[in-house]
Amino acid sequence: MSKVLVIGAGGVGSVAVHKMAMNPGIFSDIHLASRTVSKCEAIGESVKERTGVAIGTYAIDADDVEATSALIRSIGPELVVNLALPYQDLAIMDACLATGVNYLDTANYEPRDVAKFEYRWQWEYQDRFKDAGLMALLGSGFDPGVTSVFAMWLKKHKLKTIRTLDILDCNGGDHGQHFATNFNPEINIREVTAPARHWQDGQFVETPAMSTRQSFDFEGVGAKNMYLMYHEELESLARFVPEMERARFWMTFGDAYIQHLTVLQNVGMTRIDPVIYNGVEIIPLQFLKAVLPEPASLGPTTKGKTNIGDIATGEALDGSGEKTFYVKNICDHEEAYAETGNQAVSYTTGVPAMIGAAMMLTGAWEGPNGEGGVFNMEQFDPDPFMDMLNTQGLPWTCEELSEPLPF
Repeated sequence: MSKVLVIGAGGVGSVAVHKMAMNPGIFSDIHLASRTVSKCEAIGESVKERTGVAIGTYAIDADDVEATSALIRSIGPELVVNLALPYQDLAIMDACLATGVNYLDTANYEPRDVAKFEYRWQWEYQDRFKDAGLMALLGSGFDPGVTSVFAMWLKKHKLKTIRTLDILDCNGGDHGQHFATNFNPEINIREVTAPARHWQDGQFVETPAMSTRQSFDFEGVGAKNMYLMYHEELESLARFVPEMERARFWMTFGDAYIQHLTVLQNVGMTRIDPVIYNGVEIIPLQFLKAVLPEPASLGPTTKGKTNIGDIATGEALDGSGEKTFYVKNICDHEEAYAETGNQAVSYTTGVPAMIGAAMMLTGAWEGPNGEGGVFNMEQFDPDPFMDMLNTQGLPWTCEELSEPLPF
């Protein structure tokens, strides 16, 4: 049994803490910190009501390395689970190094002033974590996270090589709002409006944002338009599955979302550079975030399902030639809300964060010969993680398709 500190009290943090409390044999002492302590306290009340487990709650500015280090020292956790904003990854990693504590996150670092995310900044921490004998696990959400584990499970059990890989992320939920995002609006819009990139023949190919569209019939949801985007697991998969000829990431968006986003872009509301308003410097996208619905508030009204999975084509392990497999999870928004008080987009990230933490705390995942370092999901045995998905609310299926994707 282990003590853990979770930083971040949004929907993902709420799900992760609820699920930790539901696994007391692994998580014996749970602590939650955020800039707004009232959010932590509200989550704590829900956890207590649903599970009977009491958690510690704290206020912390995760940009402040010294303050975060002091909080870590006062609590003495074995692991810090970073579910705050990706801007804060490096500061929290610095605090973990300063206090000798292991680290986990769900999204890679992104500078505040540039809409660009990549693993380079965190991979550069490899020697520091290794020398300290500490482990940092990057990207233990769903995408990134489970999607990488899906790919490695296919490589272990179905395919000798992966020639092409497509990650398909569909949110078929309806929350009744004209325009709202199902996770942090600022991060969501930065991600969606960035140029698309996919891996092709040993390099990344860039195309304009939202310029490539395909329709796909998702089980449990139906036919949806999905758009080619860049997502961080493409970078780590290209590194750890070097034989891949092509890897792509697709996400579904409804026509109303695209129309609203186009208008917001055209009038400058998605800008991340500061403007002066009434003598005060503001960032338009941050102002937009303030007026949009809080994602955590969408839980009670969201209905429908998510469907996220990998379609991989490659040489079959059994020597039967080239085959295509589709491994996926379908999650119900209303069921996720009934269990944790959060909709399925938060649930599908918060549960894998808990499972990744369990992998570290139980020793199921550790560095070679117990050494420290900075690791991605692809570097570990997928089986124990996949087993916990089945028992912790995200069951998966695998089917063989008759042919590769036609596009």
